[in-house]
Amino acid sequence: MREIRIGSQPVRVRATALALLYYKQEFKSDLLGDLMKMQNIEKDPTQFDIMSIIQLIWAMAKADSYSCNKPFPSFIEWVSALENFDITDRTLMTEVMEEAAEGFFRSGAKNKPKFEKPGQNGSHRNQPPRRR
Repeated sequence: MREIRIGSQPVRVRATALALLYYKQEFKSDLLGDLMKMQNIEKDPTQFDIMSIIQLIWAMAKADSYSCNKPFPSFIEWVSALENFDITDRTLMTEVMEEAAEGFFRSGAKNKPKFEKPGQNGSHRNQPPRRR
């Protein structure tokens, strides 16, 4: 979870599976697929889609509000309440994309349990290996 600023308005966002669900329900599109379409924007700026970024922020903000047990407005109501939105704000875009990357594309390699071969360290074939 992180707090971003859209203009002067603070917005809490959280990249979770719930955000993926909200995005799919509201926009009838896959959030990760839409992000992947924009992966080469440095080479081809025409792939940049500001509406997808706004939709991403809304879905992550709605996911955060659910974890806080707060009601959240529809997309249209939420967008209409934004005072201003500077699409050239690199800090905002960086924070949004970092939250998405950290939440949706975690490798999990650090937290993977290491499995031992049966018979090592007293483990038995019918028991799961012990974590180290």
